[in-house]
Amino acid sequence: MNAMREKILIIDDSLEIRALLGRFLKASGYEIGEARNGEEGLRLVCEFMPDLILLDIIMPDIDGFQVCEKLKADPDSKDIPVIFLSARSDTADKVKGLAIGGADYITKPFDRGEVMARIENQLKIRRLTDALMAANAELMQKQKNLDEGLQAAAGIQQGLLPQKLPKIEHLDIAWKFMPSEKIGGDIFNVLRLDEDHVAFYMIDISGHGVPAALVTFSVSQALQPHTGCTVRHPSDLSCGHEVVPPSEVLKALDAEYPWERFEKFLTIIYIIIDLRQEDLIYSNAAHPPPMVLHSNGSYDLLEKRGTVIGLDGIVPFEDEQRKLRDGDKILCYTDGVFEIMNDKGEIFGEKRFHELVQSLIHLPVHAMLDEILSAIQEFAGGSKVRDDVSLLGIGFKDQIKN
Repeated sequence: MNAMREKILIIDDSLEIRALLGRFLKASGYEIGEARNGEEGLRLVCEFMPDLILLDIIMPDIDGFQVCEKLKADPDSKDIPVIFLSARSDTADKVKGLAIGGADYITKPFDRGEVMARIENQLKIRRLTDALMAANAELMQKQKNLDEGLQAAAGIQQGLLPQKLPKIEHLDIAWKFMPSEKIGGDIFNVLRLDEDHVAFYMIDISGHGVPAALVTFSVSQALQPHTGCTVRHPSDLSCGHEVVPPSEVLKALDAEYPWERFEKFLTIIYIIIDLRQEDLIYSNAAHPPPMVLHSNGSYDLLEKRGTVIGLDGIVPFEDEQRKLRDGDKILCYTDGVFEIMNDKGEIFGEKRFHELVQSLIHLPVHAMLDEILSAIQEFAGGSKVRDDVSLLGIGFKDQIKN
């Protein structure tokens, strides 16, 4: 007995054929509907909603071919398999029946075993098709949920970018962000630690998607001055406050974000500029080294760097101090810049990037970043960006001292 009680509609003008088919189909557990002609069959399809139709061709009002064409033209019935049962045995009739949407064609007189085998085969195909459609609908819903999650992650990532850069006398600050199709883990910011100190950081979290975006959010919150990671507050000192050296900031992050906790690692460059002393101090955890651009057209790299955050301090983080000169600029960036690929499969590369930046040294910071981004986009052409591209520039105007 068929536990699913699938429905079969018999459309045939012969009472004997309907009775014969109905008898052994009911015995096999199917629910049966009967129609004496094509018009009645079309009406009954809407009420009975069969899983399969057995359709005669030669009938008094409209023939089986016309019935099949109407069924296939109706969105509600177009997927119901139709098996033609006819005394016509010409190849042309069989070809026509299959061409207009019939699933199979059986000639009369028929063998019960053959009819049952053909019916069971078509119903099995229908069940598999329905299961596939259900799985596809579920997959589409999951994709929709994933897309919504990625949109939320993109909102998180965008919300962490500097919404309003602090106005700091003698500093010219600008940034550019070109996201890839995948939500990544790039983040950067500018923090006014106190009257004399400004911090800049740029981070790249490994991986893509919602997990990377959430880790990004967590790290950015940890670096806020009120958390104590970047500035020690009066509760920690007898009076006043103390700016935390970059290496200690990285050490604190390394302890807070071990690989085992999130299965993510991150690279970071963290720079503190002392406006009064006209110098900078930085520490680097495996991040691409920032460029220090000089007004004479030369540049240096802040090359001292340790390992990634998350490896339990296997290599100590170190500070390095540099003196600043009027007109210097610092450019921080993520490795997404180097991974830009054009339609020829060529990588933009680090050497090309450094040469491009050096050619733009004399431009103001805002204009320099515009030109860099434009050059990158021109190189990529129509190729998709595989990773986020982040740029943060700081220019030093004349007379930094108060």
